Amino acid sequence: MSQPPALPHLTPQFCFSTTTLRGMDSPTTDFLRLSRSSIDDTITQNLNALETPARAGFDPTSTSRLGPRPLSHQIDAAACKTFQDKVLFPSWQVRSDVLSYCSLVATSPDPDDPERALREAENEKNRERVVDERLDPYSARFFPREARTEQLAFILRQEMGIENIVRSRTWDIVRRRCGQSTYEAWEQALADWRRSREASEGNR
Repeated sequence: MSQPPALPHLTPQFCFSTTTLRGMDSPTTDFLRLSRSSIDDTITQNLNALETPARAGFDPTSTSRLGPRPLSHQIDAAACKTFQDKVLFPSWQVRSDVLSYCSLVATSPDPDDPERALREAENEKNRERVVDERLDPYSARFFPREARTEQLAFILRQEMGIENIVRSRTWDIVRRRCGQSTYEAWEQALADWRRSREASEGNR
């Protein structure tokens, strides 16, 4: 399979770069898009590849051998479980880590905002204006410059909405291909995987 991008080095600048072009072609959104395209957008092909695993057991790279198969055909439960634990859930977790970190940045003080001084100057100028709505009904209108933390928060809300839709669609396909006994909601499955991973790391 095409491997999902690894967790990038997280810094405030990595998050704020999304606001440069309002979320277009930026490191954060590029990372999220690449991760989704390598796993979720090709989930059917990735699952199809599990039907012919390597003799030595499941190899994550084996899913690079893609081929059209009927969507209704169920896959071996062990292969599905390994795919979820080694590929799908780690990919989701990395994206969650990025979104969580940038959400924290968006709600924290931002003394390094390059437009902070300009924004304060505009606000001060607005306070000093003499408004006479009888002469100009539009003179009272003032649209303050948006702080980059506010821009970032807006973009993150959009990305979280996309993430929920993508994961729900992916999990619906996984359940159909791997059997209905799987957790009904992706949130439950991911939470259980996290608990298992934490328990395993705690026993080391």
